Amino acid sequence: MSKEYKCPCCGGAIAFDSGLQKMKCPYCDTEFDVSVFAAYDEHLNQDQEDKTTWTGATEQWNDSGMVEYSCESCGGVIMCDENTAATHCPYCDNPVVLMGKVSGTLKPDIIIPFKLDKNKAKQQYAEHLTKKVLLPKVFKEQNHIDEIKGVYVPFWLFDANTDAHIRCKATKVRHWSDSRYDYTETSYYSVTRGGNMSFERVPVDGSSAMPDDLMESVEPFYKNDETDFATAYFAGYLADKYDVDAESSQSRATERMKNSAVAALRSTVNGYATVNVESSSMSMQDSAYKYAMYPVWIMNTTWNGQKFMFAMNGETGKFVGNLPCDRKKYWSLFAIFSISIALVIFGIVLLVTM
Repeated sequence: MSKEYKCPCCGGAIAFDSGLQKMKCPYCDTEFDVSVFAAYDEHLNQDQEDKTTWTGATEQWNDSGMVEYSCESCGGVIMCDENTAATHCPYCDNPVVLMGKVSGTLKPDIIIPFKLDKNKAKQQYAEHLTKKVLLPKVFKEQNHIDEIKGVYVPFWLFDANTDAHIRCKATKVRHWSDSRYDYTETSYYSVTRGGNMSFERVPVDGSSAMPDDLMESVEPFYKNDETDFATAYFAGYLADKYDVDAESSQSRATERMKNSAVAALRSTVNGYATVNVESSSMSMQDSAYKYAMYPVWIMNTTWNGQKFMFAMNGETGKFVGNLPCDRKKYWSLFAIFSISIALVIFGIVLLVTM
């Protein structure tokens, strides 16, 4: 079943305004608190898990594996994949929430509403380009954004108490001299560390369509901005339900916890010349997880036949993305750097020999 949020005053389609943190009608400019539309979400706790047989608006599968929905406003056909939870009608552009994708066991526990709008994403993109010395000049001059969209990305948030241990191989080096020789003594040590650590809300991207490294790069998301889930926050944005379940995401969460635990224990090994972690282990207790929706602005652009994807955290404004490199600039700077280092070394040698 699809749902469009209508303005109680004029009947126009309304959307969530990230600047106001309210629902706003673009036609009569009336503003509403999200809580006004809470009644629309009451049935979500009773709904069953999504099925291929739908009730309500006309919805059906086609041969391409896509799902067809009928827009409640204009009757147009909305085509989307099976994971889409919120989108726009391609004909009247009204925001549409696909309720079956966020009901029953598919209902998120929490959400961080968008805090920053599309204009901020464009601004961050422009600033991202200006800070890159090796970026081709032509890319800056001719580049344009092919697509920009605000997406609620599904995340699994994992909690756990852990017991971690590491064993390190460390060295201490001592130097001294006499009238005949210079001496170096290297002592080797086996150093162990262990401790209990608690982790809260370790995020793992639950969408296979989103690159994991890109989603991890826009972190962190902050607990203080989390609120109980309401479908009204989806209005005006895109959203996907998870297609990577919690069980499949546990290994990544465990890896992230272990890396953090090992780094924390390693930081306590001080006073040595070198320290190398030889082995590590971690056990977990009291593990739990929640299902969350976090805001991300996604931008795509194409240059020289190559596609580039950028992402901005819709809560904090943190911007990430790969850019092309001007090879000529790279080798020119490398040559200048190498010559500078060579001149410095030559100068030092010359002073020593004088």
